[in-house]
Amino acid sequence: MIRVMIVDDQRPARMGFALMVAKDCELQVTVQAENGQAALDILASLQAAGKPLPDVILMDVRMPVMDGIDATAAIKQQYPNIRILILTTYDQDDYAFGVLGAGASGFLLKDVHTTDLCRAIHSVYNGDAILTPRITAEVIRRGIPKTQAETEQAELLARFATLGRRELEVASLVSEGLSNAEIAERLSIQPDSAKKTVSRILAKLVVRERVNIAVLWYKAGMDK
Repeated sequence: MIRVMIVDDQRPARMGFALMVAKDCELQVTVQAENGQAALDILASLQAAGKPLPDVILMDVRMPVMDGIDATAAIKQQYPNIRILILTTYDQDDYAFGVLGAGASGFLLKDVHTTDLCRAIHSVYNGDAILTPRITAEVIRRGIPKTQAETEQAELLARFATLGRRELEVASLVSEGLSNAEIAERLSIQPDSAKKTVSRILAKLVVRERVNIAVLWYKAGMDK
């Protein structure tokens, strides 16, 4: 059972997402919060009581007291194993990049269908990054300017130079927002092989989150 937390300042929205999540028998909403600070307080209480923390958090962006971007950054720092999936009505690049830069594993619009939402929760739980297809590349291109300092770009290129041919292929597809299953289909390999390759890439690039592969890919100018 995948434990899910919902963080949104609108009660109807929390109820709606809870009903959507309940459609999947492998998912369970265990706790809800009305803003980022409340979410942090609840997580601290759960940890202090020795109770299980959520595996995946559905996080709104615009909220009073503490917004989703600051909350995501704080949660990832204190609870790095929790995956955070951003749900917002805003698809502007600055919002999207803000949550990715804070450590979110995915970004979806609030009009997402139930099936896609549940699939996204499973995906981020399993280590995939979820980005709305129409903004995947633009989020990173506009949010992260190409590295200007030659020494910094050379350092990034050197990190990618440690990857093998297949690893570079997979890194390129990750930067496009493809899941492990989609990468496996594109390259005609097993999904488990794609997952293991992504794990090796993360280790070689010395990053924790899958989305950071894409971030470094564009910063290094590898998409040219």
